[in-house]
Amino acid sequence: MSTENLTHQDAIKKIKDLSESAKICMFCTELETLPINSRPMTLQETDDEGNLWFISGDTSNKNFEIKDDKRVQLFFMNNGDYQYLSVFGNATIYKDRSTIEDKWSPMAKAWFEEGKDDPNVSIIRVEPTESYYWDTKVGKLVSLINFVTAAVTGNTTDNSDGVEGKAQV
Repeated sequence: MSTENLTHQDAIKKIKDLSESAKICMFCTELETLPINSRPMTLQETDDEGNLWFISGDTSNKNFEIKDDKRVQLFFMNNGDYQYLSVFGNATIYKDRSTIEDKWSPMAKAWFEEGKDDPNVSIIRVEPTESYYWDTKVGKLVSLINFVTAAVTGNTTDNSDGVEGKAQV
Protein backbone atom coordinates (compact mmCIF):
# COMPACT_ATOMS: atom_id res chain seq x y z
CA MET A 1 0.00 0.00 0.00
CA SER A 2 1.39 3.35 -0.95
CA THR A 3 1.01 6.57 0.98
CA GLU A 4 -0.31 9.69 -0.68
CA ASN A 5 -0.99 12.65 1.60
CA LEU A 6 -3.39 15.15 0.09
CA THR A 7 -3.87 18.84 0.79
CA HIS A 8 -6.32 21.60 -0.10
CA GLN A 9 -8.48 20.87 -3.18
CA ASP A 10 -7.15 17.31 -3.60
CA ALA A 11 -8.00 16.58 0.05
CA ILE A 12 -11.47 18.11 -0.29
CA LYS A 13 -12.14 16.06 -3.42
CA LYS A 14 -11.07 12.83 -1.69
CA ILE A 15 -13.15 13.57 1.43
CA LYS A 16 -16.16 14.48 -0.74
CA ASP A 17 -15.83 11.39 -2.97
CA LEU A 18 -15.38 8.91 -0.14
CA SER A 19 -17.95 10.37 2.26
CA GLU A 20 -20.65 10.79 -0.38
CA SER A 21 -20.12 7.30 -1.80
CA ALA A 22 -20.39 5.74 1.68
CA LYS A 23 -23.23 8.13 2.69
CA ILE A 24 -23.55 6.71 6.23
CA CYS A 25 -20.99 7.09 8.98
CA MET A 26 -20.56 6.29 12.62
CA PHE A 27 -20.80 9.71 14.25
CA CYS A 28 -18.87 9.78 17.54
CA THR A 29 -19.12 12.33 20.35
CA GLU A 30 -17.71 12.69 23.87
CA LEU A 31 -14.36 11.41 22.62
CA GLU A 32 -12.75 11.46 26.07
CA THR A 33 -15.45 9.27 27.65
CA LEU A 34 -15.22 5.50 27.32
CA PRO A 35 -16.97 3.88 25.71
CA ILE A 36 -17.23 6.59 23.05
CA ASN A 37 -20.80 7.52 22.14
CA SER A 38 -21.40 6.53 18.55
CA ARG A 39 -24.42 6.30 16.29
CA PRO A 40 -25.05 5.91 12.55
CA MET A 41 -25.80 9.14 10.73
CA THR A 42 -26.65 9.81 7.10
CA LEU A 43 -24.56 12.46 5.39
CA GLN A 44 -26.57 15.14 3.60
CA GLU A 45 -23.62 16.53 1.66
CA THR A 46 -19.96 17.37 1.71
CA ASP A 47 -19.61 20.92 0.45
CA ASP A 48 -16.90 22.45 -1.72
CA GLU A 49 -14.93 23.50 1.37
CA GLY A 50 -14.85 19.95 2.77
CA ASN A 51 -17.49 20.51 5.48
CA LEU A 52 -19.79 17.57 6.17
CA TRP A 53 -23.49 18.30 6.81
CA PHE A 54 -26.09 16.25 8.74
CA ILE A 55 -29.71 16.65 9.85
CA SER A 56 -30.29 15.97 13.55
CA GLY A 57 -32.89 16.32 16.25
CA ASP A 58 -32.04 19.28 18.43
CA THR A 59 -33.10 17.36 21.54
CA SER A 60 -30.93 14.33 20.69
CA ASN A 61 -28.11 13.22 22.99
CA LYS A 62 -25.66 13.91 20.17
CA ASN A 63 -26.67 17.57 20.03
CA PHE A 64 -26.39 17.93 23.82
CA GLU A 65 -22.95 16.30 23.69
CA ILE A 66 -21.81 18.61 20.86
CA LYS A 67 -22.95 21.63 22.86
CA ASP A 68 -20.59 20.47 25.66
CA ASP A 69 -17.69 19.45 23.38
CA LYS A 70 -17.69 20.26 19.68
CA ARG A 71 -15.00 17.68 18.81
CA VAL A 72 -16.37 14.72 16.83
CA GLN A 73 -15.01 11.71 14.95
CA LEU A 74 -16.69 10.29 11.85
CA PHE A 75 -15.99 6.85 10.38
CA PHE A 76 -17.16 6.17 6.82
CA MET A 77 -16.92 2.70 5.29
CA ASN A 78 -17.74 1.70 1.74
CA ASN A 79 -16.84 -1.99 1.79
CA GLY A 80 -18.22 -2.53 -1.69
CA ASP A 81 -15.46 -0.37 -3.15
CA TYR A 82 -12.82 -0.88 -0.44
CA GLN A 83 -12.96 2.78 0.61
CA TYR A 84 -12.62 4.04 4.17
CA LEU A 85 -12.45 7.51 5.69
CA SER A 86 -11.86 8.80 9.20
CA VAL A 87 -12.64 12.46 9.87
CA PHE A 88 -11.86 14.30 13.10
CA GLY A 89 -13.33 17.78 13.33
CA ASN A 90 -15.40 20.38 15.08
CA ALA A 91 -19.19 20.32 14.93
CA THR A 92 -21.47 23.35 14.84
CA ILE A 93 -25.24 23.16 15.28
CA TYR A 94 -27.54 25.39 13.18
CA LYS A 95 -31.20 26.12 13.87
CA ASP A 96 -31.76 29.01 11.44
CA ARG A 97 -34.39 28.65 8.71
CA SER A 98 -32.06 29.34 5.79
CA THR A 99 -29.62 26.56 6.76
CA ILE A 100 -32.47 24.12 7.38
CA GLU A 101 -34.03 25.03 4.00
CA ASP A 102 -30.67 24.62 2.26
CA LYS A 103 -29.74 21.25 3.82
CA TRP A 104 -33.19 19.66 4.18
CA SER A 105 -33.86 16.28 2.57
CA PRO A 106 -37.37 14.85 2.04
CA MET A 107 -36.04 11.55 3.49
CA ALA A 108 -35.58 13.30 6.85
CA LYS A 109 -39.37 13.68 7.13
CA ALA A 110 -39.41 10.15 8.58
CA TRP A 111 -37.81 11.53 11.78
CA PHE A 112 -39.65 14.85 12.04
CA GLU A 113 -43.47 14.98 12.24
CA GLU A 114 -43.71 18.49 10.85
CA GLY A 115 -40.96 18.05 8.25
CA LYS A 116 -38.50 20.89 7.90
CA ASP A 117 -40.83 23.11 9.94
CA ASP A 118 -40.52 20.85 12.98
CA PRO A 119 -39.02 22.91 15.84
CA ASN A 120 -36.74 19.96 16.69
CA VAL A 121 -34.87 20.07 13.34
CA SER A 122 -31.26 21.11 13.51
CA ILE A 123 -28.37 20.94 11.08
CA ILE A 124 -24.87 19.86 12.08
CA ARG A 125 -21.80 20.99 10.15
CA VAL A 126 -18.53 19.15 10.79
CA GLU A 127 -15.43 21.06 9.79
CA PRO A 128 -12.57 18.55 9.37
CA THR A 129 -9.32 19.25 11.18
CA GLU A 130 -7.68 15.87 10.52
CA SER A 131 -8.71 13.18 8.05
CA TYR A 132 -7.24 9.87 6.98
CA TYR A 133 -8.35 7.69 4.07
CA TRP A 134 -7.79 4.21 2.65
CA ASP A 135 -8.69 3.60 -0.99
CA THR A 136 -7.83 1.49 -4.01
CA LYS A 137 -5.91 2.88 -6.96
CA VAL A 138 -7.31 0.38 -9.43
CA GLY A 139 -10.87 -0.19 -8.28
CA LYS A 140 -12.67 -2.98 -6.52
CA LEU A 141 -12.56 -5.61 -9.28
CA VAL A 142 -8.82 -5.43 -9.92
CA SER A 143 -8.09 -5.37 -6.17
CA LEU A 144 -10.26 -8.43 -5.69
CA ILE A 145 -8.55 -10.27 -8.57
CA ASN A 146 -5.12 -9.44 -7.12
CA PHE A 147 -6.19 -10.69 -3.68
CA VAL A 148 -7.73 -13.91 -5.03
CA THR A 149 -4.67 -14.57 -7.21
CA ALA A 150 -2.38 -14.21 -4.20
CA ALA A 151 -4.59 -16.54 -2.15
CA VAL A 152 -4.80 -19.19 -4.91
CA THR A 153 -1.07 -19.16 -5.66
CA GLY A 154 -0.15 -19.22 -1.99
CA ASN A 155 1.64 -15.89 -2.29
CA THR A 156 1.02 -12.81 -0.22
CA THR A 157 -0.26 -9.65 -1.81
CA ASP A 158 2.05 -6.66 -1.88
CA ASN A 159 -1.03 -4.46 -1.51
CA SER A 160 0.38 -2.20 -4.23
CA ASP A 161 -3.08 -1.45 -5.55
CA GLY A 162 -4.04 0.35 -2.32
CA VAL A 163 -3.39 3.91 -1.28
CA GLU A 164 -3.76 5.64 2.08
CA GLY A 165 -2.88 8.96 3.55
CA LYS A 166 -3.84 12.13 5.30
CA ALA A 167 -6.36 14.44 3.68
CA GLN A 168 -5.62 17.88 5.12
CA VAL A 169 -8.14 20.54 4.15
